[in-house]
Amino acid sequence: MLVVAGDGKEADDFAGHDYTSDSGLKIKICSLNVMNSKAVRKHFSYTNPVSCGGSKISLGLGDRLGLASPGHIGAIVDYDAFPILAQQSIRELNLTGRNYEEVLSDAVWAVFQEGYTYGFGADGDHLKTPEEVRMALGCGYTMITLDCSEHIDNKAAGYSEELTNEMYGRVPEAEREILEKKYLSGSIKLYSGLSIDFSGYDFKKTVLVYLKAIKFTVSIYNEIIRNCGRNIDFEMSIDETLTATSAEAHYFVASELIAGGVKISSLAPRFCGEFQKGIDYRGDKVCFEKEFAVHAEIARNFEYKISVHSGSDKFSIFPVVGRKTEGRYHLKTAGTNWLEAVRVIAAKDPELFRRMYRFAVQNLNEAKKYYHIFTETDMVPDEKSFEDADLDKLFGIEESRQALHVTYGLILNAKNEDGSSMFRDEFFKTMYENEELYSDFLRKHIGNHIKYLDVPRRKG
Repeated sequence: MLVVAGDGKEADDFAGHDYTSDSGLKIKICSLNVMNSKAVRKHFSYTNPVSCGGSKISLGLGDRLGLASPGHIGAIVDYDAFPILAQQSIRELNLTGRNYEEVLSDAVWAVFQEGYTYGFGADGDHLKTPEEVRMALGCGYTMITLDCSEHIDNKAAGYSEELTNEMYGRVPEAEREILEKKYLSGSIKLYSGLSIDFSGYDFKKTVLVYLKAIKFTVSIYNEIIRNCGRNIDFEMSIDETLTATSAEAHYFVASELIAGGVKISSLAPRFCGEFQKGIDYRGDKVCFEKEFAVHAEIARNFEYKISVHSGSDKFSIFPVVGRKTEGRYHLKTAGTNWLEAVRVIAAKDPELFRRMYRFAVQNLNEAKKYYHIFTETDMVPDEKSFEDADLDKLFGIEESRQALHVTYGLILNAKNEDGSSMFRDEFFKTMYENEELYSDFLRKHIGNHIKYLDVPRRKG
């Protein structure tokens, strides 16, 4: 609860119950809700989300439960990185039963509670429509991540040469001439000296795959974001493709966005290998480093941050991300805070954890409709093989991590036959009773992210 004491008119901005102490002091007891978070933002400017501005490193920490931000703040407060504390996709909102105002409100209360004054952001993550973008901006969000997957033509990447030529021929001739003059007139030199070379056939495919997404992004930016009245960190996501983003495709997308008047804060390509939920990078690390270095050069050329999505727990490649970007990047890590919450449950209520775990395994295939992971039901360890004191070991096994990671929405929304909550009420009761333990777990876990990324300490 929030206690507002005194005779000042400021108390009128808060909704709550009024009392008078024996000494005559007026007191108002207020709930930590959305309405009162707006009043806090009015009177304490540091509780308002802001743009990353000139911050070289930004971390999209997210908070699916509305409980993680105190721990996130504790992990990052001494480091020179800008935290995006409120970060949720529409999919995550649907699975957790929250909305953008509530997500931001929870971050505001955490900032106020912790007295964190270095600034934080709020990201409308993986938004796909103009209506979603307007909604996030209307709620006060300071970052928009535009998901263009529905406008990227993945099929074009597999076209035959004949079909490629046919479909490319449907692009208006004047538009083709402009593009060909810009990209097929010889090697393109970046500031670093790196050359980008487009070949005629591959260039046609690149145009077919990405042109509609570029036009969609330009329209969203110029019609909605440019004139919204405040600074917005704008990210374009092209990581939702079937194949890794080539250097040529990355350069083409960035160049055309900028030509269309888009001010890019960060751009998220799809990298080689797999960035699966809740586990380390899966793939050829040598290939990743080589290709990531080129993507970082392109981002540096256009002066925006390279963005790494599904960045939770990718410890083996974090040093590459920090080094090849020269410490200028955006990394999204959100789902990992749910796993640390479930770790609290395992430590404090093993019986509840076991029920949640079995439910997760039984409903894994349903959750896989929303998330791509390698884990199959028969691969997940049986929790009965672990004593209560050893349940924490399940969090070090990839298959059990993934099963718990992707079923969060199903677990939180599960109902008994009588309509009562199967897990939610017990879960949140245990979490509220163990707030400090949860923060300790997050400080350690996110602290490991910061360590392997080699984030510098804050000066002063």
